[in-house]
Amino acid sequence: MNFRGGPVLAALICAAAVMTGGDGRAQAPVALTPSPPPSASPSRAGPLAPNQSVPPAELEAFLDGIVAETMARDHVAGAAVAVVQDGQVLLQKGYGVDRLGPARAVDARRTLFRIGAITRTFTWILLMKEVEAGRMRLEAPVNLYLPQAAQIRDQGYRRPIQLRDLMTQSPGFETRLFGQAIERRPERIRPLGAYLRQERPRRVRAAGDAPTVSDYGVALAGEALTTATGYTVQALAESRIAAPLGMTRTTLREPYPADADLPAPMNASLAGDVSDGFHWTGSRLRPMPFEYMTQLAPATSGSSTAADMSRYMLAILGDGTLDGRAIYSPVLAADFRTVIPGGPPGVPGWAHGFMQYRLPGGLEGYGQDGDTPSFHARMVTVPALKLGVFVVTNTDTGKAFVHALPGRIVQRFYAPPPTRYGPSGWLTQNADAFAGSYLTTSRAFRGLEQFADLVLREPVKVRVDADGALTTPGPFGPRRWTPTPGSTVDSPYVAFREIGGPGTLVFQMRDGRATRWFDPSGKVAYERSGVLASVPLLALLAAATVAAALAALAGLFARSRRESRQTSVQGRADGAQISGAVLWLVAIGCFWVWTGQVSDPAALAYNWPGGWLITASASASVAAILTAMCLGLSPMVWRGGRRLDSWTAARKARFTVTTLVFTLFAVLLGLWGALEPWSR
Repeated sequence: MNFRGGPVLAALICAAAVMTGGDGRAQAPVALTPSPPPSASPSRAGPLAPNQSVPPAELEAFLDGIVAETMARDHVAGAAVAVVQDGQVLLQKGYGVDRLGPARAVDARRTLFRIGAITRTFTWILLMKEVEAGRMRLEAPVNLYLPQAAQIRDQGYRRPIQLRDLMTQSPGFETRLFGQAIERRPERIRPLGAYLRQERPRRVRAAGDAPTVSDYGVALAGEALTTATGYTVQALAESRIAAPLGMTRTTLREPYPADADLPAPMNASLAGDVSDGFHWTGSRLRPMPFEYMTQLAPATSGSSTAADMSRYMLAILGDGTLDGRAIYSPVLAADFRTVIPGGPPGVPGWAHGFMQYRLPGGLEGYGQDGDTPSFHARMVTVPALKLGVFVVTNTDTGKAFVHALPGRIVQRFYAPPPTRYGPSGWLTQNADAFAGSYLTTSRAFRGLEQFADLVLREPVKVRVDADGALTTPGPFGPRRWTPTPGSTVDSPYVAFREIGGPGTLVFQMRDGRATRWFDPSGKVAYERSGVLASVPLLALLAAATVAAALAALAGLFARSRRESRQTSVQGRADGAQISGAVLWLVAIGCFWVWTGQVSDPAALAYNWPGGWLITASASASVAAILTAMCLGLSPMVWRGGRRLDSWTAARKARFTVTTLVFTLFAVLLGLWGALEPWSR
């Protein structure tokens, strides 16, 4: 999430940060000062052939340079990388530290990192095994496999959500995460079934309409598995995946006190080796509380080591088999490399739950990203190269590095230089059809969480630059795109190729104008937003409301005694406006303080919604009611009375203008969900 509200590696870390290889022995310390891009790899005439393996020494030199540079630039405390190819482990290595005071080095074999949504791949494997056995069907409504209390209501949509919609991340739910998806205190963890009942999101689009990653949807799949098998996803993952593959340091369990209502907690021998998560404050690293996600275990609760993830990738590349032990059949192996049809043309899809990646050189990968507030991970397998890459960091600033690394490895060793496309005169002529502001579909559509999403997330700006290229934001700067040959705004979809990269960007068109575009990852879509979703408009109306409120209060003390004579209606209207002015000032002040407190994502994850936001919303709600009263009384204020009306025309005009300003602000806050303090 990109925040508007606010945006040292200590000498101790620099001294203690070490790299450990697959044998767990300490190697040279990681330099946490800026270092130049890696240049240790010898040059070659061209990229490797697909049947050639990456030289391990060259790979290690390449990665050491990238990781050292990244850790210094992005203030990352610790990381781990695993690379496998052709049935062998090429590299598994830890970098930096997983603890502070005293610092403890990351060990590729010992240190467990949170892997976030990579956990989903375990769930999908388990689910597809049930499908293969004939006990579940992808085309069946998910409600068929859920207990009644967890079933999804139709909410006005004719087609029920199917299992395949959960696999393609397109069930049509809004995204609601604040204050419930991640817990800081273990006593707040709820059983999966209770969570699904109590935190059911609204359906905001038809199932299958647009990809929008949904932890809730994956959790539904996990509940369906539990209903079908009688076992929790934690137990199924251990018995059917981790144990057969010898992944002894991988678990979907978390270290909380034993509770009869929850799955058994993480083994103590593993809990002591889970890395801390870190937040970069701008001046130092701050350890974060443990991120409890058992309530969404099928989607996000996993922890693993780089060494165990090596074994997992070897099994995936080996058609589900490692060391003679099979966790799924070759038929399912083919499914996990076959995208379920139905998505927008040209957009990476979902291969029965596995993300499809477009990689340099026209290669395709399959895997999953895993992002939590503190940890970022990515696992990509490339069948054509028999290559697998896993990378993870324990710091909230590591996302861009993690998401880029697998593609950088493929680019470095296998891909020719990226194609450089020229400018497009057609795009320049049709710039208005694509340029504009777009909001992600992965957001809340109601209540205070809707307001927080609109205020704190940067809307995506799509532009056409002077060189005739479309630009969108990217982790390392703007990404540039050019339309595919033969494009026309009259088509239902218009595809763009990335200039200097492997990505594909697809716009959905209506009446010659883009209404939506699909992220090159295939994980989410962006919908064109209007001026009413503009934060500058909100700020402008807030400033006008403050000015109007202060003017109304100043007028209260500046009136003459004669002007204070008024009709009963004018008196009620005046009292309502003065009271509203005070409440508007309180609300805006509380909103302002709140935005200054949420530059740290953990403030939203753990402290939602917080006293400041509740006070702001409640004050604004009452102020909006008083404003509506003033608006209704305005005609009578102007009529006045025969003898008692001493309001001058100027005062009546000031009252009316102030009421209109308050009304506009109230309407906008209402559209943004900010007037619902009960909707958290």
